[in-house]
Amino acid sequence: MTLANTSRLSRNLLFRHGSFDPTHVALSLRCEKLIDDLKSCRNVVEVSQIHGYMVKAGLDQDSFAISKLLAFSIQDIRYASSIFGHVSDPNLYMFNTMLRGYSISDEPEQAFRLFNRLREKGFTLDQFSFIPTLKSCARESAIAMGQGIHGVVLRSGFMSFTDLKNALLHFYGICGRSNDARKLFDEMPHKNDVVSYNTLMNGYLQVSKPELVLDLVRNMRESEVAVNVGTLLSVLSATGDVGDLSGGESVYGLCIKTGLDSGLNLITALIGMYAKTGNIGLARRIFDSAVEKDVVAWNCMIDKYAKMGLLEECLCLLRQMKHEQVKPNSSTCAGLLSCCAVYEAPYMARIVGDFVEEEGLALDAVLGTALIDTYAKIGFLDRAVDIFDRMENKDVKTWTAMISGYGAHGLAREAITLFHKMEEICRVKPNKITFLVVLNACSHGGLVKEGIECFKRMVDEYGIIPSVEHYGCMVDLLGRGGILGEAYDLIRGLPIRTDSIAWRSLLAACRVYGNLVVGERVKMALVEMGERHPTDDLLLSGAHAVAGNFQEQQKPLSYEVYTEKKEAGYSNVEME
Repeated sequence: MTLANTSRLSRNLLFRHGSFDPTHVALSLRCEKLIDDLKSCRNVVEVSQIHGYMVKAGLDQDSFAISKLLAFSIQDIRYASSIFGHVSDPNLYMFNTMLRGYSISDEPEQAFRLFNRLREKGFTLDQFSFIPTLKSCARESAIAMGQGIHGVVLRSGFMSFTDLKNALLHFYGICGRSNDARKLFDEMPHKNDVVSYNTLMNGYLQVSKPELVLDLVRNMRESEVAVNVGTLLSVLSATGDVGDLSGGESVYGLCIKTGLDSGLNLITALIGMYAKTGNIGLARRIFDSAVEKDVVAWNCMIDKYAKMGLLEECLCLLRQMKHEQVKPNSSTCAGLLSCCAVYEAPYMARIVGDFVEEEGLALDAVLGTALIDTYAKIGFLDRAVDIFDRMENKDVKTWTAMISGYGAHGLAREAITLFHKMEEICRVKPNKITFLVVLNACSHGGLVKEGIECFKRMVDEYGIIPSVEHYGCMVDLLGRGGILGEAYDLIRGLPIRTDSIAWRSLLAACRVYGNLVVGERVKMALVEMGERHPTDDLLLSGAHAVAGNFQEQQKPLSYEVYTEKKEAGYSNVEME
């Protein structure tokens, strides 16, 4: 064998070792065979088998072979991390591979530690070091870390790389810093490509500034940057948000002009745009005109009908899906179920539930949670419990929906028991919504001690900052328990002073317990806030009556109580 007959990889290894050695040639050929085998691997188990061969063949000491092994292992970041941990002197490529692995893993925050370690080692960083770390910053909303990386990029002179600039734009957009993103976008306009425009548009949509998206696309057309599908998707979303039907029609014309109108994702976006502007008939026309429709397009049409309360049309589409043998997924029914709860349509909810059973749809976290939430809200708690018990994979939203269902049905003890099971047995970390429904259940169930303990744990153990809603639940809890003094002290420390709902809830508790001292203070606070309402006089009058102070109770009420026009109520009965 001569040098001319060796492969490219063989030659690279030969030059690296600095001499022609048959042993090195054999090693290089084995490395090349190894890489071919890694490319054919379908999962990490097969990669680990090749890893075992590498250890036996002594290839685990070759940095090039280990680098390639790492690149094929990052789908399982823990396995890749164990390989990386045994490398005595990792090179920049290995560090960058691990950073990329963390950016797509469930542990993106680990990229920050690795990036700092990389800098400590004194490597000259490249764009492949910065881009995955910025993606991790975006996923974790780590603004300070991302801004620090931006500073390093500037000092390193890497801002000339458009893909790195786009990664920074993505980071600022995801974190809601649209002003910072625009400033970066305008600094070097000649470096902006279609990805830059699309990324900034998505950032504007993230912070609900659709009018700026429309301004940006005009700027894009003036700059003669060619639009692509991503551009049209953003613009259609923006025109729908601002309710600009004529603008949406113009974008539709541009889709036809550019030959992109047949794409399923654009068809779905057009359906969404017409529905947002109130033209559900035009949305249906787009849907029916599509030659081929995937399940996403069907889901979109069903979702738009459901949000407008057109549940019968949703049912017709479900039947049509079945007739056309389109396999639904969990998202097909999840949004529709939520709307059944909103529009109080138990009959429709039962039909959708039966459809789920007939089609054999897997009770994943999305669909299972929607079923639990809907059944609980329309009064079928036993069905909600059955779905919950049958689900294999439950996330925090699933547990929260079931706890909320128990609380709504007055089963506060069951709600608390399930909350403790979620924490202690299943090790699912509750979020602020979970604590809110638990506090609400404690409030309506009269579990004062349990509610106070839950509130303290939320702050002390989980570090969750209470919102006005949490404080409102605590005020209601203490008020129902007759602990009005503590409730008054708590409400005075609310982060938002003008929360009249919490104050009025306390005033209602004062009426129940006949506490005039706290009641008068609460009424005065409402007056000072400019939130006076005829209800306040009625509640305070009731407090006087409960306290036996009939002379005060019999005083004529203010003029506003008599002149205030009461809003008409209504009842809704579903007819099958």
